[in-house]
Amino acid sequence: MFEDTIAANATSQVDAAVHMIRISGEDALDIASKLIGKDLSSVPGYTVHYGTVRDQNGEMVDDVLVSVFHGPKSYTGEDVAEISCHGGSYVTSALLQLIFSYGARMARNGEFTERAYLNGKMDLSSAEAVNDLINAKDRINARSAVHSLRGSVQKILDPLVEDLTQIISNIEVNIDYPEYEDVHQLTEEEILPAAEKWVSDISTLIETAQQAVMIRSGIDTVILGKPNVGKSSLLNALLEEDKAIVTDIAGTTRDIVEGTVRIGDVTLNLIDTAGIHETGDAIEQMGIDRSMKALEKAQLVILVLDASEEIDEEDQKLLSLTEGKTRIVVYNKKDQAGEVKGSVSVSALNKDIDSLKEAVEEIYRKELVSASMDTLNNDRQIGCALSARQSMMDAVQALKDGMELDLVTIDLQKAWTSLKEITGETHREDLLDQIFSRFCLGK
Repeated sequence: MFEDTIAANATSQVDAAVHMIRISGEDALDIASKLIGKDLSSVPGYTVHYGTVRDQNGEMVDDVLVSVFHGPKSYTGEDVAEISCHGGSYVTSALLQLIFSYGARMARNGEFTERAYLNGKMDLSSAEAVNDLINAKDRINARSAVHSLRGSVQKILDPLVEDLTQIISNIEVNIDYPEYEDVHQLTEEEILPAAEKWVSDISTLIETAQQAVMIRSGIDTVILGKPNVGKSSLLNALLEEDKAIVTDIAGTTRDIVEGTVRIGDVTLNLIDTAGIHETGDAIEQMGIDRSMKALEKAQLVILVLDASEEIDEEDQKLLSLTEGKTRIVVYNKKDQAGEVKGSVSVSALNKDIDSLKEAVEEIYRKELVSASMDTLNNDRQIGCALSARQSMMDAVQALKDGMELDLVTIDLQKAWTSLKEITGETHREDLLDQIFSRFCLGK
């Protein structure tokens, strides 16, 4: 498919013991042969060959090992050579210069995986999983990426695609071949229940995926409260570092302070906000305005109250303001209070915050189950699923309105196309092939 040959570092270009450079394309093995002075074009695939690389002046650059892969049995589906060398920055740079001088060009970001996708070695969801696995920072994200690499997204979609194709197939046959007596004549009443069930099934998938993506990407969490209740101390306690300035002076935090913390399998993207209250200080008011904007986007609110004081009017305003949000009400300074208030009582200054951590894990227990399941993995995939659902809902409404079946199929085919976009298969010819392979109509 591709006439040019690409090359790039496959490991970070830092000083290290070992480094790897990947070459892919129709000239990959020819270039590798020139590099080590041995003919690799006819050697078996999945073999490793030792050689010495010399520059154009004949001076030794490095001793290397070259792994040979013949297309299509390679990562990209093309001929591939992977050169293992010593990891010095000079050595890797010199090797790349030689490789480019022999006709390869620098690969674009992600181009090896792009070629793997375009050459049919993986679908689009699996290609995305490669990047997800590289960037995974925890067990849940790594597990999800590995499963996607093995085709879990395709397996999830297969029943939905199968049911939708069956609906479309039955309608198309009724429209195009009404003369066949052995073809059952469908009615709107028969199609509608199947379409409604399909909407229900994909809605369940979307809900599970949205919960999983939220957990995997981290919960955007705002720490909220009036001034001097210990928000910054709580942020520092969660992060286990002194990131926010803590003083006895009210209003110290005037801008957004951020950090990320892991609580069990839950990641919180924390934002410590300016204390929300009435103020005449213009700079402090700017901080409060930013806090309100952060609150609007927050997926979780940790509302901090002072356990050593009675709830006042400003606390009540914050309780009302956050009532519709997922929130945890935290009573801080329990070491100064005469009695325990609320189920989540902490002393941020003393790093006594176990009850808060337990509350976080309890709130997201259901979402953690979703995140451990095989499901859609990112916003693009969920967006395609949402589009498919909307098209099917349009079809359901059209059926209820008594619209002709040939017009209903327009929405059904849109739903099919949106589903196929998740894995990168969007050709209408594929749909036609699937439809007509199910029927023996050449009678």
